[in-house]
Amino acid sequence: MPSDTALLQQRIHVLYSDHQGWLQAWLRKKLGCHHRAQDLTHDTFVRLLGARLPRELEEPRAYLTTVARHVLFNHQRRQKLEQAWLAELAQLPPATVPSVEERAIVLETLLAIDALLQGLSTRARQAFLLSQLDGLGYADIAQELGVSVSRVRQYMAQALARCYAAL
Repeated sequence: MPSDTALLQQRIHVLYSDHQGWLQAWLRKKLGCHHRAQDLTHDTFVRLLGARLPRELEEPRAYLTTVARHVLFNHQRRQKLEQAWLAELAQLPPATVPSVEERAIVLETLLAIDALLQGLSTRARQAFLLSQLDGLGYADIAQELGVSVSRVRQYMAQALARCYAAL
């Protein structure tokens, strides 16, 4: 009797065989780039390997589209963050520009922080970043965000709870 992992892999193989071309074409229309569509199609199926597929997929293309949208959204978020990082680097004096390795480490760290804070409200993320990156105190953050200090404490508690859970 095949294991659960083997059954999952077999189901994903069937999904891939039946719908990979269609999904890639769908992504190509969204992205306008054949190569990026290939990459995100691959990423979608890799994500399925770590997912719990429903027993029966009555609408496999709808399911794949939903997963692919999440992959596409994450890809676009990553691109925005990367572009913001590159814009900041462009403003640095040439003598202070970090090495390629340092830039890659910082970018991966930024992406990890972004993923960690993703479930927070915009204000909670802003409060956490103002505290941790800009070194602002709670009163200054409250003034910056137009909220009370107690609300900033709540935001920080939410953000720190996420950080603690990630450890």
